[in-house]
Parts: sequence; structure tokens; C-alpha cells
Amino acid sequence: MKSTLLRIALLAWVIVITQSCGGDDPTPAPPPKTAEQLATEALTGTGTQIWGIAGGGSVVRGTTTVTDLYSTFELVLTSGSAKTYTSKNNNDLFDNAGNWSFAGSNFDKFTLTGSKPAAGREISFTRTGDNLRLAFTIPAPGARINGTFAVAGSYVFTMLKK
Repeated sequence: MKSTLLRIALLAWVIVITQSCGGDDPTPAPPPKTAEQLATEALTGTGTQIWGIAGGGSVVRGTTTVTDLYSTFELVLTSGSAKTYTSKNNNDLFDNAGNWSFAGSNFDKFTLTGSKPAAGREISFTRTGDNLRLAFTIPAPGARINGTFAVAGSYVFTMLKK
């Protein structure tokens, strides 16, 4: 009887010790990303992303394709402590450099700083895979470049990840 009681006590002790030795807790999962973080990553990747027209992108103003005017256009968006952008071959529609920020709380639009016609306009964006679609409107007042070239209208830029 004593032997059986000792075996039961030993078995109970082994079970208790085994259960208490579960090892280290696994690393907790990082918190889910916010809507702003996801939108920033859509525009800038992990920090800086180059978007361009060359290689299959397009630009439409109203119902007219104007890709030829922006065939080598590039937009570089950067995130970090400051959200900055640069643009190349922008045909004076965009400033060469400035800052960008989200417009509103849905994080599906942004604005660019500067003095060119696209500056200060809400630019809607949609990223699908390696494509970025930008849509914005430039109203008639202030829509001339150098007083001669009118740029008023609704634009859709379909750009490719570089």
C-alpha cells in the first residue's frame, strides 16, 4: 500500500513539474498596423518608392490620353520623420520637390506642397500590385502654366513601380 501511495505521489509530482515547465512564452505578435501605416506603405513601400509612367503607364486628362506629355514622368515618395516627394519630367504640372500629407482621415487621398497646379489638390490614390493610380482635378482658376498652357481638367495617372 505504501509503495502504491508513493508511486501515485511521485506520478502527481512529475505531472505538476512537467506542466509548469512550458518553456518560454512565444514572442507576442506585433500589434496590427493602423490605416495610416498601411496607406503609407502603399505609397512608399518600406520608406522610398519610385513610380513612373515609362514602361506601360498612362496619363488621361478628361477623356484625352496625354501620356506623350508625361512619358518619362517619375514621382518619388518617401516616408519617415518627414513625408517628402520629388518629381522628374513633370511638364510643370507638379513641383520638383516638396512634402506630402494625407488629406482627411480615410487615408485614400494626399496633397502635395508647392506652387505648381497639382499642389494643394486632393489626389486620390489606389494601389493594385505594382500599379499606382492617382486621380485629381485642377480647376480653371490658376490652371495656366506661364500664362499660356492651360492645364485645367481631371487627371488620372496610372504609374508603375520602379
